[in-house]
Amino acid sequence: MISTKNLELDENNVPSAWVFQYYLDLPERLTGQNVRIHSIFNPGERTPSMWVFVDNGTREYKYKDFSTGNYGNKIDLVKELFNIDFSKAIFKIINDYNKFTLEEGKYSIEVKNHAKYKVDYCHPREWNRLDQVFWLKFNIGRKMLTKYNVKPLEYYKMSKEDDEGLKSIKIEQPKLYGYFDKDDNVYKIYQPSQKKYKFIKVKAHLQGFDQLQYNEPYLVICSSLKDAMCLKQFGYNVEVIAPDSENTVIKPYIIENLKSKYKKVITLFDNDAAGVNAIAKYKQMFNINGCHLTLSKDISDAVSDYGFDKVHHELKQLLIKTLRS
Repeated sequence: MISTKNLELDENNVPSAWVFQYYLDLPERLTGQNVRIHSIFNPGERTPSMWVFVDNGTREYKYKDFSTGNYGNKIDLVKELFNIDFSKAIFKIINDYNKFTLEEGKYSIEVKNHAKYKVDYCHPREWNRLDQVFWLKFNIGRKMLTKYNVKPLEYYKMSKEDDEGLKSIKIEQPKLYGYFDKDDNVYKIYQPSQKKYKFIKVKAHLQGFDQLQYNEPYLVICSSLKDAMCLKQFGYNVEVIAPDSENTVIKPYIIENLKSKYKKVITLFDNDAAGVNAIAKYKQMFNINGCHLTLSKDISDAVSDYGFDKVHHELKQLLIKTLRS
């Protein structure tokens, strides 16, 4: 006879690590490390964009899917995976966990702190011909890059300290750029030649905020600093900013302050699921209208793919329509 005295009745006692391992069929056992996988909500993506990570505050595993904007805890994951409501998700987690423990035995895990590599040094260099060829594809010149404090890097270093001591690695490649704030501290590293780690976030920063002069009637929130710089090159009577990513919503008090300084604020995000979701989120949260260019994934790619004149023809009308809506 099977004993049921040790069965769980409370979802809080079901380890979040088990939930993510069981339902996502992860290739490794979770012990506190972050894991990056292909999005389960966007099966067509080529580059993995979904992170399973430990929340530092709760020490529970959560997930964030950068391709769709989905984010949440173990219950949110099951809700989204099986398209069920909150109570049914809890029931399923408890029921599946009890079945698992009856067959496999009690699941035990110790979530440890895993040291992560962090950027601790950047070594700038002079601009060269290769940089010029790369940035001018997007009609972004050295003057604009200097204005937004983008610098070419010879290399950067990352370090971490674990049980084995201090470890350091040096990364250098031909096309390597640092995004710096007004105090000349790097907040992001851009590696356009890399597919897996194209951007490395060093710290949170509202891109373009340092450069605002509040001397234009309109503000456009873009999906990236590169798109923001590209948009500025068109010479429209707008100023631009960009959050860390489309899935990073700018804080409400900042939005309200910005809305008071401009005639109108709109969003211009990417032509993909994450961009469309972000446009809808800003509309719902802040009543800010938004749009996306359909020529390519984003503005800078469109300029590279179709040229300045064609993008200008479509973009100008798109912005006017959005500003008037």
